[in-house]
Amino acid sequence: MLQLIGRLHPVLVHLPIGILLLACIFIWQSRKIRYAHLGPAINLMLLLGMISALVSCITGYVLAQSGDYDEGPVNFHQCMGIGVALISMLLYYLHKTKRFRRWQLSLAWLLVFQLFVTGHLGGSLTHGSDYLSGPLKQIFTGDSSNNFHRKPIADIQAAEVFDDVIRPIFQEKCVSCHGPSKQKGKLRLDDSVGIVRGGKDAELIIPGRPEQSLLIKRILLPKEDSHHMAPEEKVQLSEAEIGLLKWWIGQGAPFSKQVKSINQPDAVKEDLLALQGPSAEKKQELDLPMGDVDAADERALTQLKDSAVVVLPVAQGSHWLSANYITARKNDETIALLLRVKKQIVWLKLSQFPLDDGDMKVLGQLDSLKGLDISHCPVDDQQLAHLKGLNGLRWLNLFDTKITDKGLESLKDLKRLKTLYIFHTGVHFSEIKKLFPNCSVDTGGYVVPLLQQDTTIVKAPVQKN
Repeated sequence: MLQLIGRLHPVLVHLPIGILLLACIFIWQSRKIRYAHLGPAINLMLLLGMISALVSCITGYVLAQSGDYDEGPVNFHQCMGIGVALISMLLYYLHKTKRFRRWQLSLAWLLVFQLFVTGHLGGSLTHGSDYLSGPLKQIFTGDSSNNFHRKPIADIQAAEVFDDVIRPIFQEKCVSCHGPSKQKGKLRLDDSVGIVRGGKDAELIIPGRPEQSLLIKRILLPKEDSHHMAPEEKVQLSEAEIGLLKWWIGQGAPFSKQVKSINQPDAVKEDLLALQGPSAEKKQELDLPMGDVDAADERALTQLKDSAVVVLPVAQGSHWLSANYITARKNDETIALLLRVKKQIVWLKLSQFPLDDGDMKVLGQLDSLKGLDISHCPVDDQQLAHLKGLNGLRWLNLFDTKITDKGLESLKDLKRLKTLYIFHTGVHFSEIKKLFPNCSVDTGGYVVPLLQQDTTIVKAPVQKN
């Protein structure tokens, strides 16, 4: 019953705010002859406002006993709320008895000020201390630092497991209810001390035992459960975030270790890799060789273009070239012509082109290549080995090829390789990380979730006579 009374506070607290504000406006306007008829309503409004203020004080006191809020701000809010009730009682007494009429308007303005301050303090307790000041600071200074945004991590393996991976999850999804200004269940998740101490119910985490940890149990409760974290109306933790929390607790909940020093199952590796930035924002390292190069043989360029190969300079005024075989016709010279411009070709796209063993030998001689796309090509492990001399290669697209772990092992000496695309291949993620520990791996298989507002058309099956 006490819990119910306390939770009525956010509902009831709006009554004295509205009623007393309107009563103060009536006191101000009733002094004018044309609005003198408002006077008889003021006593009733002040009476109702005074009663609702007292009830709000009582429910607010009961709510504060739950321990969900920081004691200092709560006490200040309580004092200001009691002040509103006392001033409204005094104003009601003076107006009803018609005493000190000259001071009533000043007292009304003091009450308005008290209402605004009390309301602001209540909002800060519920939504955070910067709930009002944060947007104002952004408007006048352009500083949006009060809004937490997880920043992509440059090198996830060198990142701190708690500070860079786990803490941002708490900051984004949990601190509004378990932070400096508000501690539901006497729990703080904004620092390691609060996490280790836990809340009023029990120990929050049990290192090495994620499924027995209260944090994971609460997260996995049904949304409609009152103990579910985060509350149903808040932004929920994603499957990847839950997986990372389980992994962190399962590894002993370390606070001062780097990611690379902790065991990482394949599923966790993918979630960790995603923290380096959304795939749309990933930038392939397509840096060009130092300096410039002589212009390519014009006759060779003409022959390539006659074979429907798209050959373009990578930048205005540059002799470095990119070649795209998307519309090219297969013949004995189509790939061999690249040897005549091997010094200039740095980006080469051969997606869906019918490459054979001889073509792969030619590609292995293009030592200026920085990026190579052979996706959807009938390339196997033996043919891939012809590329092992491309020491300057930065990215390689093997999507939908016949490559396996064995074939990729032949490229282990390509130390400058930074990005690999291996969707629909026989390559395993764990093997890639052994061969290329600093390489960004795109495993594909992205799934776009169906949103509630999406339109789904269901058609009845056609019945055959």
